[in-house]
Amino acid sequence: MADLEIENLSKEYPTRAESLKVLKDISLELSQGDSAAILGPSGCGKSTLLYCIGTLDTPTSGSVKLNGQSPFALSETDLAKFRSQNIGFIFQDHHLLPQLTVLENVLVPTLAEGSATPKQIERARMLIERVGLSQRIEHRSAELSGGERQRVAVARSLIHEPLLLLADEPTGNLDKTNAEVIGNLLLELQKEEGTILIVVTHSQELAEIFQRRYQLDDGKLQLQNATTQA
Repeated sequence: MADLEIENLSKEYPTRAESLKVLKDISLELSQGDSAAILGPSGCGKSTLLYCIGTLDTPTSGSVKLNGQSPFALSETDLAKFRSQNIGFIFQDHHLLPQLTVLENVLVPTLAEGSATPKQIERARMLIERVGLSQRIEHRSAELSGGERQRVAVARSLIHEPLLLLADEPTGNLDKTNAEVIGNLLLELQKEEGTILIVVTHSQELAEIFQRRYQLDDGKLQLQNATTQA
């Protein structure tokens, strides 16, 4: 059984004329250690799909199961806890808090439980070193480059050792060099952590380094290519 199972997922929005169907009966299965890129032009529904998978948005129909659990069957409070513990997010805009240091930003997801534990602080330091920012650990976001800020966002997304890592156009605001660095870093960390990684992007260059590539077109998801990662 796959660790992530999406079955017949659809999303539509009511309009005055008729419902706007953004996602149409999408099914997808990924197991621990798998990586997938979802390609498609702006406005095709890539982010909507990612948000439904990550439980930030609710599908109109269909199901999402992560590690055998159906998160949409949980109460709102339990769903928020499930999301925090099992799903990591990286967005095009890093969403760092400007008043916090690199270390503090990486620890932000732990604050819902109170203060960070010594083990979480140790993990945060390890992740910061892993993304190459150990010399910047006490810097605030204004003192970092765009590429460095996105590296902080990558480290932050992994603080809870999530089963599922979702990235929405993670290189969209970066130049080609930094985009390559972030793309490769994501895959390296995903392999080391053993997570499932899904990236939505309009960049063919980024998509090509992933194990599976899908195209979202007219609300339907089609497998473009699949390769075996070493």
